[in-house]
Amino acid sequence: MTPIVRLHIILSLIKYKISLAVTFTTVCGFLFFSGHFEIQLLYTALGVLILAGGASALNQFMERKFDARMPRTMQRPIPSGKISPGYALIVSLLFIFVGLTILLVFSGTNCFLLGLFNRLWYSLLYTNLMKITPFAVVPGSLAGAVPVIIGWSAAGGYFLDPNIVFVTFFLFIWQIPHFWLILHKYSKEYEEAGFPSIKQKISPENLRYIIYTWMIATSVISLMFPLIHIIAPFPQSIVILFLNIWFVVIFTRSILRSKEEWNYRSLFFSMNLYMLLFMLVLGFYKIFI
Repeated sequence: MTPIVRLHIILSLIKYKISLAVTFTTVCGFLFFSGHFEIQLLYTALGVLILAGGASALNQFMERKFDARMPRTMQRPIPSGKISPGYALIVSLLFIFVGLTILLVFSGTNCFLLGLFNRLWYSLLYTNLMKITPFAVVPGSLAGAVPVIIGWSAAGGYFLDPNIVFVTFFLFIWQIPHFWLILHKYSKEYEEAGFPSIKQKISPENLRYIIYTWMIATSVISLMFPLIHIIAPFPQSIVILFLNIWFVVIFTRSILRSKEEWNYRSLFFSMNLYMLLFMLVLGFYKIFI
């Protein structure tokens, strides 16, 4: 096996795209408090990136038997035989150890404890709970919201500050319909693999309205940021207003008006673009004020 092939396998194991997205929210949290770039940001981002990669690898190790039963995941490194479960476990634990060590040494005890809590919450609670109920995404969404607090704390902010708690709540709410869209799209695969399906609990039509409701809740919460002075009232609030108008219109057309099969690619792209743009406004506006 060539080094390039081995690197590709490791990158797939650690889900580098998702890990980079997690790191991005950490960077935004750091900039949201400090308002400028510094070497501390680099250390924190590196620690979170490595830690997130290790968590993804551990998740694949824990779910390897289920992944082997689903067409969407059977080509992942472990079920496809590209890497042994034992080797994948070693890689995951090494990444987690290195990531937590970087956070402890360079970003402080609070960041270390937040990172440790996030890994335990995701790997021990969410990964096991999703085998029991499709509503595991509700507590599981907390894992995707904590990294922004790590960035905030690394910059010197108090991790229970109302501003960052509200940002965390916003990220938490956004992730729930995002995960439910995935469960909706691959419901048959999840059922065949042995996971409980959300369609077993909620009809597709009702699920359509539930997801839409969560989307509206996400939009409403984001519109509150200028009102409670988390960001400046102008011009950031104008950007957020138009961003939410676009977001609501897109999902109204896609979910409520369409009686055909959902355009998942369009929905996922719109959700991710919305969050990307919103976090850019949130994390970077202080640099220019």
